[in-house]
Amino acid sequence: MKGHIKKEAIGISLIKGVDEGPDGLKLISDIIREQLSIEMSVLMGANIANEVAEEKFCETTIGCKNLQHGQILKELMQTPNFRITVVQEADTVELCGALKNVVAVGAGFCDGLGFGDNTKAAVIRLGLMEMIAFAKLFCKGPVTCSTFLESCGVADLITTCYGGRNRKVAEAFAKTGKSIEQLENEMLHGQKLQGPQTSAELHHILKHRNLTDKFPLFTAVYEICYKNKPVSEFITCLQAHPEHL
Repeated sequence: MKGHIKKEAIGISLIKGVDEGPDGLKLISDIIREQLSIEMSVLMGANIANEVAEEKFCETTIGCKNLQHGQILKELMQTPNFRITVVQEADTVELCGALKNVVAVGAGFCDGLGFGDNTKAAVIRLGLMEMIAFAKLFCKGPVTCSTFLESCGVADLITTCYGGRNRKVAEAFAKTGKSIEQLENEMLHGQKLQGPQTSAELHHILKHRNLTDKFPLFTAVYEICYKNKPVSEFITCLQAHPEHL
């Protein structure tokens, strides 16, 4: 694509993930920006694809550091049933799209272990607090709690923790004892889950900075998925959470 796109083009990424860079975190939009040499924005929200395709009412968030360009994208994409809010904290918006998948794995563990709504609500809240803490540590620009109240934040988190394949496969993992890879083959026809992969990337970054103890939920998901920690210990890992101290 490089060399075939006008320099003044505005790109928008819907990719929900992060990568590792030389200084720690690398956002996917930054990789695209560097490769194509164009301005990038992001779109994240509680947008289950088939429901959007069926034109069921929903909201989404565009993260765009240039608000004027964000309004252009909004005018191009907004419909009566696809409502858009534009915010300038593009890095925070993008991080929300990646981190919520890790929390959804934890929510799936809860369901598979047979815990009730109180426990699942606690997992979602603690996951949200870790999302905010991680964003404040690693985003280059400002991070405000109001962005987490947009569709990209709490709304997408709730949707993903009650539906979606990360929750579904994590529930099966807790119930059956099968590996994540085996369940991916059986339930997703070999497609890879975003949550476990993102937890591994987060763990590498947090371990490098000696911060794993500050993010017990993210760390527990990683260790259960990749280090053979018993899934039955998931809630135990949260009982001394920094949010409770």
